Amino acid sequence: MKKYLLLFLLLLSANIVFAQQTQKQYLYRVYLTDKKGTPYSLKQPEKFLSPKAIERRKKQHLKLDATDLPVSPQYISAVEQLGVKVVSKSKWNNTLVVSTNDEAVAKQLQQQNYINKVVKVWTSRDSVKYAKRYPLTTLTKKDTIMPNYYGAGQRQITMLGGDSLHAAGFTGKGITIAVVDGGFMNVDSIPSMQRIDILGSRDFVATGRHQPFDELDHGTSVLSCIAMKAPYVMVGTAPDASFWLLRSEDGYSESLVEEDYWAAAVEFADSVGADIISSSLGYYEFDDKSTSHKYKELDGRTALISNSSSLLAGKGIVHVNSAGNAGRGTWKKIGFPADAIDMLTVGAADSLKVNTAFSSLGPAADGRVKPDVMAMGMNTAVVKGNGRLSKANGTSFSCPVTAGMVACLWQALPNKTAKEIIEIVRQSGDNYATPDNVFGYGFPNYWQAYQKNK
Repeated sequence: MKKYLLLFLLLLSANIVFAQQTQKQYLYRVYLTDKKGTPYSLKQPEKFLSPKAIERRKKQHLKLDATDLPVSPQYISAVEQLGVKVVSKSKWNNTLVVSTNDEAVAKQLQQQNYINKVVKVWTSRDSVKYAKRYPLTTLTKKDTIMPNYYGAGQRQITMLGGDSLHAAGFTGKGITIAVVDGGFMNVDSIPSMQRIDILGSRDFVATGRHQPFDELDHGTSVLSCIAMKAPYVMVGTAPDASFWLLRSEDGYSESLVEEDYWAAAVEFADSVGADIISSSLGYYEFDDKSTSHKYKELDGRTALISNSSSLLAGKGIVHVNSAGNAGRGTWKKIGFPADAIDMLTVGAADSLKVNTAFSSLGPAADGRVKPDVMAMGMNTAVVKGNGRLSKANGTSFSCPVTAGMVACLWQALPNKTAKEIIEIVRQSGDNYATPDNVFGYGFPNYWQAYQKNK
């Protein structure tokens, strides 16, 4: 399994519950030809978008288009009449994911004139392992007495000029961040996280338990990098932002359908008005090797997950994604959707700004600079699922550190569009004049970016 979060997730057998599967289940991605029969209209976006989502588009002078229209209910009904269950859908890609116990159904689906293509994206295993919640522990004296306001999070903020932005009153207030991850274990009960403004949570994994706070704690640590607001213990990069916690990662298998879950999650984030998406996930190799990605696909459009990401800025959202931790492996390159267009891919460095050996490399297949920027991803301060402060390694953590800084910058520059913010961040990188495949445009200074563009 090649998930980027696996460098961080070391699950002990005591924290795993096994459940037997009684019958094989299959998931297929169905590509629809069009959106005929939809009752929705671009003239009435309030029928499928929140007021905040509509206002975000208006503020950035962005027009709605056919991708914004929901998948045709007429086609959904027709597909289900074939004896399958629709478990996920993407309006931007005009796709459905259907569940069945009969592999022969794929041929039947392919024969329908409103379906372009059918792809198997998941096959159930004989047993499924589920995480158990960690018991909470109490912060020790060492955890709670630190000599600076930011506590354990100081270096990852100050190296990017974040302390100066915060001092000027820009702490992410008024910005909504959707964190898309594989689980947020105990976020609802960890005492030091109860001051975080969480607007809601959703689980998009069709085969999961739909209890994101019971799932893996990777998202807990990711969230802490941005959202912690415990002075002299740990303060995140955007402690006054608001958050949606969205689970799209199935931590118990590695399959193409996770890209569909991710697409559904970010479309939901768009619909409820998120401004920024922080996603410490990425894919390239799957359990079914025939579905694994190839280097030539790193063009920002070929993979469904990357195509979804490449649409986000055009809908007024800044997407920040981890570059990946494949630098030491045979793949070495960034993963998907880190290859996407008009977004920020984040590599990892240590506290001295030296790149880590594991941080995935660019460029994209079409020559675009990747990663876009860098942040601290070695010995990054995090809060784990047991409620304790810890250190973690991975672009999984340089990503949220960056997402929080972007939130503060956008609060400071509220009239900028998503695409403008992305470019401002790149231009503020210390390697902007000579970008490369390791550092990209380098380490941004978000305070200087604000000063130059206010």
